[in-house]
Amino acid sequence: MTVNRVYARMTGRDPREHHRAATPLELLFDLVFVVAFSQIGSQMAHYLELGHVSTALIAASFTTFAVTWAWINYSWLASAYDTDDVYFRVATMVVMIGLIVVALGVPNVFHSIDEGHYLDNTVVVAGYVIMRIATIALWVRVAREDEKRRPTAIAYIVNISIAQLGWIALIFLNLPVATTLVFTTILSLFELAGPLLAELRFGRTPWHPHHIAERYGLLVIITLGEVILGTVLAISAVIEQQHGWTLDAALVAFGGTALAFGMWWIYFAIPWGRVLEVHPKRAFAWGYLQIFLFGSLVGVGAGLHVAAYVIGGEAHVDATFAALSIAIPVLLFETLLFVLYSLLVMQLDPFHIWLFFGVVAVLVVAVGAVALGASLGVGILLIACSPIVVVVGYETIGWRHATEMVARSLDD
Repeated sequence: MTVNRVYARMTGRDPREHHRAATPLELLFDLVFVVAFSQIGSQMAHYLELGHVSTALIAASFTTFAVTWAWINYSWLASAYDTDDVYFRVATMVVMIGLIVVALGVPNVFHSIDEGHYLDNTVVVAGYVIMRIATIALWVRVAREDEKRRPTAIAYIVNISIAQLGWIALIFLNLPVATTLVFTTILSLFELAGPLLAELRFGRTPWHPHHIAERYGLLVIITLGEVILGTVLAISAVIEQQHGWTLDAALVAFGGTALAFGMWWIYFAIPWGRVLEVHPKRAFAWGYLQIFLFGSLVGVGAGLHVAAYVIGGEAHVDATFAALSIAIPVLLFETLLFVLYSLLVMQLDPFHIWLFFGVVAVLVVAVGAVALGASLGVGILLIACSPIVVVVGYETIGWRHATEMVARSLDD
């Protein structure tokens, strides 16, 4: 798509455009999320190794939502209206600056929730509002230049603007943690309702189904970087503790890498874009549920980081806890994939139920082995076998089922 680099009208891109792929600007934009997810993962791991599970889960949920929801809003907007002109590029840079501010505020959120007095969300909310103001500026351009979809753009502007006033108010109210979390939940649900109202009531924006599927896939890859980072930290802890490379270090290295590779394999086995192209209304459940999927990947990385703490003798929890810290988010990731696939094709395959029992059984064996005295290296290797169960099932039998289910879905 050739555009005026200084200024191009935001009238919408062709949702059937051939060979639509992520732009270099979008790839640069995604790199900033490495920093944000790394901050969340490291803080989550720290409080998990202290045994402060509620702090880790609540704070990680709050910050992960702020990061992923801003990414989702930008990515769908860019899929529909990316002009790649100066205005759009500068707005993207502002969103990136806001995300960096959010990342800087993550430790304050975790610390204040752990203290239990009030939620110190000042920096995170300030960064989030910066990101959302840039998004509003882009929607204002859409409202002015795309007359056909002006009501949709205005609906987005109103929803995002009202929500930001609510987030800013929370900065100054200094309410107790529990009360703040209640208002946070209400504001989050209000923001989640915005695209539903705008797109279903006033008309769909021209987002590109295959481009959107690729964008989500790229963020999955970015987030899988946390799993690789956690693996590196665990390997380093084993090498330092055992004064060099040992069998356990090799098991951690292979197991952590195989885990990341297996999770990548099963996510990209599904032709998301093909189904979204035929059934665009199914994109809402598909897109929203992946907020939890990204959170699960951050959790896997944090769990491997906890394992590094335990191996290094620095943790306040034991090896079984570390194994659970990895296995539970892996199970959440796999569960969400089965649910996402079933919702997208609107069918339930009994074979998937057997696969699901298989992945659960492997994870139970992995945690049980560590509880009975096996090393964390062995535990991580066994946990890595969980997505491998799905890989083997898909590549031997499941792909036939998937082909038939997708074909039926496309014919609906």
